[in-house]
Amino acid sequence: MEFPSLSMRACKSKTMGGWTLLLPLVLLLWSSVVHSNSDYLIGLGSYDITGPAADVNMMGYANAEQIASGVHFRLRARAFIVAEPNGNRVVFVNLDACMASQLVTIKVLERLKARYGDLYTEKNVGISGIHTHAGPGGYLQYVVYIVTSLGFVRQSFDVIVDGIEKSIVQAHENLHPGSIFVNKGELLDAGVNRSPSGYLNNPAEERSKYKYNVDKEMTLLKFVDAEWGPVGSFNWFATHGTSMSRTNALISGDNKGAAARFMEDWFERKNAVKMDNVGFEDGGIPRRISNIIPSLNDNHHELLEIAASFQSPPGRPVTKSSSIARRVRGALRQVDKPKFVSAFCQSNCGDVSPNVLGAFCIDTGRPCDFNHSTCGGKNELCYGRGPGYPDEFESTRIIGERQFKKAVELFSGASEQIKGKVDSRHAYIDFSQLQVNLPNSKVVKTCPAAMGFAFAAGTTDGPGAFDFTQGDDQGNPFWKLVRNLIRTPGQEQIDCQKPKPILLDTGEMKVPYDWAPSILPIQILRVGQFVILSVPGEFTTMAGRRLRDAVKTVLSGHKDFGNNIHVVIAGLTNTYSQYVTTFEEYEVQRYEGASTLFGPHTLSAYIQEFTKLANALISGQPVEPGPQPPDLLDKQISLLTPVVVDTTPLGSNFGDVISDVPKNATFKRGDMVSVIFWSACPRNDLMTEGTFSLVEFLQGKETWVPTYDDDDFCLRFKWSRPSKLSSRSKATIEWRIPQDVAPGVYRIKHFGAAKSLLGSIRHFTGSSSAFVVA
Repeated sequence: MEFPSLSMRACKSKTMGGWTLLLPLVLLLWSSVVHSNSDYLIGLGSYDITGPAADVNMMGYANAEQIASGVHFRLRARAFIVAEPNGNRVVFVNLDACMASQLVTIKVLERLKARYGDLYTEKNVGISGIHTHAGPGGYLQYVVYIVTSLGFVRQSFDVIVDGIEKSIVQAHENLHPGSIFVNKGELLDAGVNRSPSGYLNNPAEERSKYKYNVDKEMTLLKFVDAEWGPVGSFNWFATHGTSMSRTNALISGDNKGAAARFMEDWFERKNAVKMDNVGFEDGGIPRRISNIIPSLNDNHHELLEIAASFQSPPGRPVTKSSSIARRVRGALRQVDKPKFVSAFCQSNCGDVSPNVLGAFCIDTGRPCDFNHSTCGGKNELCYGRGPGYPDEFESTRIIGERQFKKAVELFSGASEQIKGKVDSRHAYIDFSQLQVNLPNSKVVKTCPAAMGFAFAAGTTDGPGAFDFTQGDDQGNPFWKLVRNLIRTPGQEQIDCQKPKPILLDTGEMKVPYDWAPSILPIQILRVGQFVILSVPGEFTTMAGRRLRDAVKTVLSGHKDFGNNIHVVIAGLTNTYSQYVTTFEEYEVQRYEGASTLFGPHTLSAYIQEFTKLANALISGQPVEPGPQPPDLLDKQISLLTPVVVDTTPLGSNFGDVISDVPKNATFKRGDMVSVIFWSACPRNDLMTEGTFSLVEFLQGKETWVPTYDDDDFCLRFKWSRPSKLSSRSKATIEWRIPQDVAPGVYRIKHFGAAKSLLGSIRHFTGSSSAFVVA
């Protein structure tokens, strides 16, 4: 609960009257609401995991031509820890990444063991991805997931492992007595079913239980520190991270990363405004600029004269710490208060698209074929449209803002307090040949991993190529011939995977090392009446509903839970194994069914094994740990060429301006300001917790105040070479001036790091000429 809206000015009036007696009582009551029943220790942390912003293939669309070339906004790992003062604890980490990675999880756990002993293990640590398709790839260990990134990318891997560890360390060091509240509500306009024909194959009786063909419920946890008040929130809601398209080249947290940034800014600004006793209106995406910058002289002629005195200087060397020190965030925050952390976590998003306007043919503008998502028989022409169509950045903003606003509503209204035990259960399961006992007493098995023909068709969020189509349960002779050159599946595997026609028999491909996982982690994290089901893949809407219901059935009515229980699915957690559909959806063999690796009974296997974990949880019994997954780090192959050298033309410095703002320029809100600098490869320094781009405001006559950086939605850093093998490169920084920006004098700066032929790294900065925003 937040501080009630008490007017402190009223306390200072000459007519205080009963306030003298009432104020201590009100403060005491508020204190008891916020600080009572602090049965837990809570801690939150956050750290930069942005990764290489150049040359590396992005993870998600499997499009070899989608290569990172700049930053839309930075990626983060956000963690919470909840602990009983003298008992169990759980850790949940939300990554602005496409998915979790088994290898990343293994190495994070090794670091945690070295630092904390057995305090944090695979049993009580969950690491989940938001499923952005705009983050650098190459950090997973299985071949099929790193083919397009030219193998393993050590930079991508290291920055994620480091960021997860640091976010957990922060959370651990922030542990204080506190309370947790839960709230949930419907968000109707942030996701649609992209495979409605598959969903319709589920039994009509089952579908009739639900109002929508995707889950519309957002569930939020609000963390309240006993000393500082609200310190963060984590929420779970299902929608794909595909507002940014398969041709986007800028690193981005997509709609969920945007929502997290919006909410963290909202809270920091609201908190700062409250401290200043200034009114604040909820709604809209907040900015810090109005709080950083005082009232300005609006004499336009005088501002132009001041701006003219600041022309772009030559680029100059700097220390790395100077670029980090110029970042914006934290200026409004009390130094000793924990940073507010807000995470927008992924759930059962398998068939849920943020492209809510529907899927249309780009040649005719007509809706795509309902059953196969094709246009004239071709999948390549069928694309989903986001609410900002045709602007993918606007679609990302809108879907992010919708989630942000719902989260603010739930956060502000959260009143149900979490109470009860903290506990967890975890097991490794070999899904390649798992015996499954179906409810009808039939015994079946899962299969070694394989991907169907419809996998290659892609989805309406990112269509595939060639002549593949969704809903293909036959395959075609040509691609079967191509497949057989790689590996011919045996008859047992063909029969097991039916009706999926096998395109890639990944579970039985072992050269140069494993192509797909077989041993998967499953996990239940419990905090009181709140339960997280950590699943290592993308469950479709109905698959997620069945799993949640099965676990609820086990837990509900037990003395520790009663009927008041909240169960969420955390998708893409601890490792990645593609999709999980219902048996009926699998029969249709749309993209999601073709990407369900372990055959038609995959979901039944999950339900069986999670039911075992749930029973162990309520009985207090341990579970068998299961077979350990492989650590394939030493077998990884990387074909990505290193940065050799960075150069500029003769007579130019790194950081020099190539294309400046116009002389005596005046811009207005909504305008785009663009400046181009001579730059160097961003892989030389990832600027972790730093920034490549910065907008500064002139305060007074000579003090430049940082106002926008790489984390801001309105500022884009674009990097390019004139040719693939060129040692020269440029950085284009674009600033879309926000509507609520303060008028005054501004400039744009660029920070980078250049590599010499001898291998040394030199940091540099450049600055544009000053300009006026009226």
